[in-house]
Amino acid sequence: MSLDTGSHLLFGFTMAGLSYLDPAISGDPTLAQAVMVGTVVGSNAPDFDSVVRLKGYSAYIRHHRGVTHSIPAWFIWPAVIGVPLAAGYQVWDHFWTLYGWILLSVIFHVILDLFNTYGVQIARPFVKKWFHLDILAIFEPFLFVVHLGGLWWWYQGADPRQVFGWVYAATVGYIVVRAWHHRRVIDRVYRETGLEGVCHVLPTFHWFHWLFVVETEDGFYTGKVSGRSVRVEDFYPKAQEHSAIRASMKTDGVRAFLSFAQWVHVTCRELQDGYEVIWSDVRFWYDKKLPFGVNVRLDKHGNVVWQRLGWRKRLWDPPFV
Repeated sequence: MSLDTGSHLLFGFTMAGLSYLDPAISGDPTLAQAVMVGTVVGSNAPDFDSVVRLKGYSAYIRHHRGVTHSIPAWFIWPAVIGVPLAAGYQVWDHFWTLYGWILLSVIFHVILDLFNTYGVQIARPFVKKWFHLDILAIFEPFLFVVHLGGLWWWYQGADPRQVFGWVYAATVGYIVVRAWHHRRVIDRVYRETGLEGVCHVLPTFHWFHWLFVVETEDGFYTGKVSGRSVRVEDFYPKAQEHSAIRASMKTDGVRAFLSFAQWVHVTCRELQDGYEVIWSDVRFWYDKKLPFGVNVRLDKHGNVVWQRLGWRKRLWDPPFV
């Protein structure tokens, strides 16, 4: 279980605690139990698309956080989850209450995904564009501790209406502060670097440490923000023309990568028996490296010999997305 999955599981339980604000739920133990099952499942339902990983990593890249996170899916998941729960717990009279809280848990999941760097295809199946606000890390220790503390407090006998009212107020407040800080850091990067282009500031686990990418006409400048220190570290050019690069674009791995990647850097180097083309997404740069992308080996005639799509790092090494 990833840290991200653990967070969504926790938020499903705390959403059930928040539901006690509804008198119909706080006054009916059976309905409360159905809502808890619904919010826990609903909080994780959008990630059920991870099953496509069984078909290979290229299928995972194409579909994860796609249709299952889209706006139409928000309203389908509560029905898929709520109908069997209403039948099993015999709470048909409160079906729309059950549906509403499952819907809220699904939306909360998608909103959190929208706020991190990986992002979501929230407008599918109508638009395949990826949306990401780059404000929250994939795992936010503050939110995890606040929600876990609220759950423990509830277990100790506290009134869930008061506990989770404060927990979710703190959650909203934290996201607002992070969004404000994110905007301030973008302004600081422009001011300190003097670069002209589109600036993307990316979160880390540390509140005052950010990574940034400034996209210009020619390429991407990467750097770090630590407190008030702003430092440019590398430059990655955009355009590189070579027949091997064009040939590599026919592979399934590169097509999947390009359907997902936001800021593309590609290089080609000649080998003794052919070429190696390396595609990278600068969005996930870390420590002067570009650890996510596709490596394609071709022979002298442009025929693909080997390809690999995925991370060029160990699982426990950053970045964590």
